[in-house]
Amino acid sequence: MQISEVAKKFGMTPDTLRYYEKEELIGPIEKGKNGIRNYTEKDMQRIQFVKCMRAAGLEISFLKRYIKLLDEGDNTIKERKEILVEQRRILKEKLDAMQEAYDKLNMKIDLCDKFSLRSSGRENK
Repeated sequence: MQISEVAKKFGMTPDTLRYYEKEELIGPIEKGKNGIRNYTEKDMQRIQFVKCMRAAGLEISFLKRYIKLLDEGDNTIKERKEILVEQRRILKEKLDAMQEAYDKLNMKIDLCDKFSLRSSGRENK
């Protein structure tokens, strides 16, 4: 697939794909004689992984380190797992904080609803 097709498929810009390639998160992407990038299925799997991890807030530096180890092969599985476990721990902390904020927002919304009903005289007695 060409860059425009891949960008559309993953909902990102061609510039983002070029940036990921420059940062060695994907690729190197093969280019035809005309210089046009041709993404393989393996490239797209890597893009999907990177996009998912970035959406979860994982940093580029983590991804670069992980992918470098991934490209080195199976002898790095233990180190890759350690990295993933640490990132999972960090993500869990973020999720917990977000859940707490979400719960507080719901509580405040409920209070606003109760106050609105009382002040409008429509409260059930």
